[in-house]
Amino acid sequence: MNPTPTLQELIGQPIEAIIPHRGTMLLLDAVSSFSEETLSARATVRADAWYANAEGAMPAWIGIELMAQAIAAHVALLAMRGGGRARPGVLLGSRSYKALQASFAGGAQLLIHATELLRSEEGHGAYECTIHDGDVCCAEAVIKVFQPADFQSFIEGSFSS
Repeated sequence: MNPTPTLQELIGQPIEAIIPHRGTMLLLDAVSSFSEETLSARATVRADAWYANAEGAMPAWIGIELMAQAIAAHVALLAMRGGGRARPGVLLGSRSYKALQASFAGGAQLLIHATELLRSEEGHGAYECTIHDGDVCCAEAVIKVFQPADFQSFIEGSFSS
């Protein structure tokens, strides 16, 4: 029987071992901190990335995906701490994503923070999220997510309606 991993062991894993995103769609660099209700992750704005504008900046609207990946990491680490794996989930959206600037500068070291507000047995969740560049808050939102019990049926049902 494998012992339950410690918080440090969970946090110290490569981000690829935590979330399923790969290649150019993997936007997070690493998890910085993790608890039952919160997660902080780091991301570097890459001036040569697919999303970069002429100045090498990341458009602020991509911040919602940074937040979604931080939420995915939180859900995954909670499942891993319990010895399991996270069920696939989807980003439902946000009533208000507030970008406090038009873009994140190339080379910026962003800190994405997610705090769980709601988690239901049915798989619904809500997180209050922020993105900081140093001491400056660049974006904030409450993000809603869903982890269906049967992901395949959920996806197939989405396309047939």
